[in-house]
Amino acid sequence: MQARGYLFDTHAWIWAFSDRSCLSRAARNALAASAGAYIASISFWEVAMLEAKGRIQLPIPLLEWFRLASPYNLIKVLHLNPDIAIESTHLPGVFHPDPADRIIVATARVHSLTIITSDAKIRNYPHISTLPAS
Repeated sequence: MQARGYLFDTHAWIWAFSDRSCLSRAARNALAASAGAYIASISFWEVAMLEAKGRIQLPIPLLEWFRLASPYNLIKVLHLNPDIAIESTHLPGVFHPDPADRIIVATARVHSLTIITSDAKIRNYPHISTLPAS
């Protein structure tokens, strides 16, 4: 499967719009090639949960951060659809049960994207292409 762009895992998306210095050179280059930079819609939920649980602190209100961190001219949102939902429940091989990670991986597989992540569980999954986020 030839990757056609880059899907930012949730933490990589947060870094891209809060502290780019955390991102690897490859991740910054992927973001600069904005025609191929994406996030999965589940990442909105993950950020909201992290913020609600106090695990992250954003410099501005959450809804405003979402608006600034998902400009369609820089990074595009890929919404959950039936193909992704089905793929997330039928991933080949063994993958851990976290539903958000399964949706992110399925989104990358359905859209032939490389995932930018530092998550070892995703990076070690042999059925997708990844780049290091940091």
